[in-house]
Amino acid sequence: MGNRGNCGNRIVLLAVVIGLAFAGSICADDYSSVGEGWGPDNVRAVQEKLRDSGLYFGEIDGAYSSELAAALGRYQIRNGLPITGQLDAETSKALDAKPAVTTSSPNDQRPTSETWERLRKSDKEFPGKTVWRAESPIANETGTPPRSTPAATAAIASGSEEPVSTPPATVASSPASEISEERLRDYVGAFVLAGLDPHVGAEAAFFADRVQYYNEGVKDRQKIRKDLQRYDSRWPGRKFWLAGDITVQHQSGKRVRVTFPLRFELRNGGKRASGKVAKTLVLERAGDDLQIVAVSERKAVN
Repeated sequence: MGNRGNCGNRIVLLAVVIGLAFAGSICADDYSSVGEGWGPDNVRAVQEKLRDSGLYFGEIDGAYSSELAAALGRYQIRNGLPITGQLDAETSKALDAKPAVTTSSPNDQRPTSETWERLRKSDKEFPGKTVWRAESPIANETGTPPRSTPAATAAIASGSEEPVSTPPATVASSPASEISEERLRDYVGAFVLAGLDPHVGAEAAFFADRVQYYNEGVKDRQKIRKDLQRYDSRWPGRKFWLAGDITVQHQSGKRVRVTFPLRFELRNGGKRASGKVAKTLVLERAGDDLQIVAVSERKAVN
């Protein structure tokens, strides 16, 4: 008994020594193997690549920030990658960088509200080509297919559908910029990211007080929030990709119709669901911001 006790003590002591040595190696590198992608050199390289792509506007300082997270979201939106706002495995591979999030579950590293709020209101960085001016008529052009977002996927995943016509892409005849295509694309990405926020139902903040909600009639924001919370309970694991370009159609002085294709993967334990929907948001000006006054979707043709 005594020998076994001493042996046990030696094993415990050895484990402590090994643990301290391992911890020392982590401190020396400042990052664990899981988070080494947030090392300053790697982050600086990512910042430079995103800046060169016109998606990051902050300092090249090697520090993670909500501005960098928003830039990563922009990159993912424009390159058909899972929208996480994180330097995950797929995004880091595309950027030829080290991943900072190695888990296969995107909800283990959910985006904060700072990330999607920055995306939602970003406009000054993207003067670009105006697609929406309340004062000017909009000229139609032939466009590409659309995409969808988290709240939209709830209707498809629950088995209900609402036919949605795909509007043509639009551009304004005036060069003066009010709402750019980049702003609308970021708004869509922000809406998707809000659906992954740790605060369940955060994307309800995008909706007006009363909304034409899929084929369920008019709902207020509180009822929408409860619906989103039920959706989160049903599908706690979610991944979303923009699967094509957005299309825009001017409706009135204050409203614009945005349609986009969204690919999704949903998970709840052993239960899985996946597919693609064409989602449509009708947006209305609310001061300097936009709000959703109607949302609908249909299954998209691959």
